[in-house]
Amino acid sequence: MPRFSANLGFLWTELALPDAIRAAAGVGFDAVECHWPYDTDAGDVCAALRETGLPLLGLNTRRGDVDAGDNGLAALPGREAEARAAIDEAFDYADAVNAGAVHVMAGIADGADARQAFVSNLRYSVSRAGARMVLVEPLNAFDAPGYFLNTTQQACEIIKEINAPNLKLMFDCYHVGRTEGDVVGQLHACLDHIGHIQFASVPDRGHPSGGRLDYQRVFAAIDALGWKRPLGAEYRPNGPTEGSLGWMSPDK
Repeated sequence: MPRFSANLGFLWTELALPDAIRAAAGVGFDAVECHWPYDTDAGDVCAALRETGLPLLGLNTRRGDVDAGDNGLAALPGREAEARAAIDEAFDYADAVNAGAVHVMAGIADGADARQAFVSNLRYSVSRAGARMVLVEPLNAFDAPGYFLNTTQQACEIIKEINAPNLKLMFDCYHVGRTEGDVVGQLHACLDHIGHIQFASVPDRGHPSGGRLDYQRVFAAIDALGWKRPLGAEYRPNGPTEGSLGWMSPDK
């Protein structure tokens, strides 16, 4: 049976981040992760992590001007200074809370110039990361239309080009299930490049007991691959988070 990380970008969103960490520990999660924790004092996060003993697996770079349509900055030509400021901020916060990884968000862009900007900013990220991991994540076109990084193949090609040991793929079963379909096949194909795995039901992004993707099969396949790190529960609960956790029981 896999171990699980609570993604606090979607779970216990009614709570302040330190209290959400405590809630995740209280129901048996093995780790936590988040999206954009920057408005929460890092000292308060550290205190909750120490109290619970949970590791913080990762966080995201800021998206930019969300009201103007930004969804990441790293693949946007001409905005390298903003992208690198967001990367610096993310690693400074990760250093303060001992987060294991930073997901560098690409943004809405396409073409050769966007790819060049993304590769350049990722090279900067891996040099800035030190012992921490840099993650890139393909997002599906239904939820993130126009997002630069949209397939695992595209992500793996960039990872191989940069060839840095701390640059890895965030493999989100939900996004792969919506865009590429064969989640287990892509897990096998991408295994050497994967740094973190997340999940949610397909197509509604709810808890993993529903939808068309059989997570008993997916989790068994991940176990068979020898994967030991916690899997990220990045799903949207339909109501209170506690009411959506039946899938964590071994008999579910």
